[in-house]
Amino acid sequence: MQNELYMENKNIKYYLLTGGAGFIGANFVKHMLKAHSDIKIIVLDALTYAGNLGTLKEDLKNDSLIFVKGDICDSKVTNKIFEDYNIDYLVNFAAESHVDRSIENPQIFLQTNILGTQNLLDTAKKFWTVGKDENGYPIYRDGVKYLQVSTDEVYGSLGDTGYFLETTPLDPNSPYSASKTGADLIVKAYAETFKMPVNTTRCSNNYGPYHFPEKLIPLIIKNILEGKKLPVYGDGSNVRDWLYVEDHCKAIDLVLHKGRIGEIYNVGGHNEKQNIEIVKLTIATIRRLMEQNHSYQQVLKPGHPGIGFINDDMITFVKDRLGHDQRYAIDPQKISKELGWLPETKFEDGIVKTITWYLENQGWVEEVTSGDYQNYYKQMYENR
Repeated sequence: MQNELYMENKNIKYYLLTGGAGFIGANFVKHMLKAHSDIKIIVLDALTYAGNLGTLKEDLKNDSLIFVKGDICDSKVTNKIFEDYNIDYLVNFAAESHVDRSIENPQIFLQTNILGTQNLLDTAKKFWTVGKDENGYPIYRDGVKYLQVSTDEVYGSLGDTGYFLETTPLDPNSPYSASKTGADLIVKAYAETFKMPVNTTRCSNNYGPYHFPEKLIPLIIKNILEGKKLPVYGDGSNVRDWLYVEDHCKAIDLVLHKGRIGEIYNVGGHNEKQNIEIVKLTIATIRRLMEQNHSYQQVLKPGHPGIGFINDDMITFVKDRLGHDQRYAIDPQKISKELGWLPETKFEDGIVKTITWYLENQGWVEEVTSGDYQNYYKQMYENR
């Protein structure tokens, strides 16, 4: 039975956002609620270690947002959502996403990232199909689309020069990137075999508010505030292209509503940095912000020796990750030329905004860094 609100107002568009309580997904929820009216967002999230409903605490006060706890692999859950709401757009953010975790337990990455994606595609195809054409291909309800949020890691590793294009051959090197590649290919297969209206976006490393503190930037911030050493893999020379999460959300919004059906769009930040540069810049920025605003020093954890301790001596190099890709860099010329998107946030500005947010939202950090995360941190870093 269709949702009563949809029956009352045919102008309402219904969005199913899987993984909407995670980092990029939650930021996208916030963007969409600000940028669009006459929408209804259904967030489906299993609330595993990286999914935090507290991130959406204020947003859930908005009648336009509905939360459903569930697994994207569970067809009963996904079918029920499509039965209850006349879903127009499905954006799949849900994924196991941390490379280190994929090395420890590859199977769960294959289950969630590949089989979960396939289940979402099956569900959407089932509820969006309104008939068949003369050749037996499904005909879909007007205006529907499935968007797969992917990663530049599916392309593998670059040398010192060159960039990833949408035509770059897929060459994943970790269980995580292999599972995301498998998901991308399943999406491609549904587009070719069933003529499903799909897009795929592949982004560079995101940073910004609400990022779970196992990824580089929020982990470094957390350790600085706790007076801990800052673990850097290998010699820190690995290069990543950094994209402010708000800019990424705007790109997804554009592709969802204006992207050509069936196309892949790379989304990059034009912000290439070595990991060691990121760590040193984060150290310097936190110290400068604390010197400028003494109230920020209050977030230093008990026993911290003070801002004089916040310097490059905190850095410690740890044994490198297995199969660690050396360099990622995206050329986003396709999305720029076709849709007019460009990254708006320079890294030097974005890192200040990000660190300021963490300094002012330590309650959120403490909420998400208990239990499973603490055990994981000890396992991954303390014995290196």
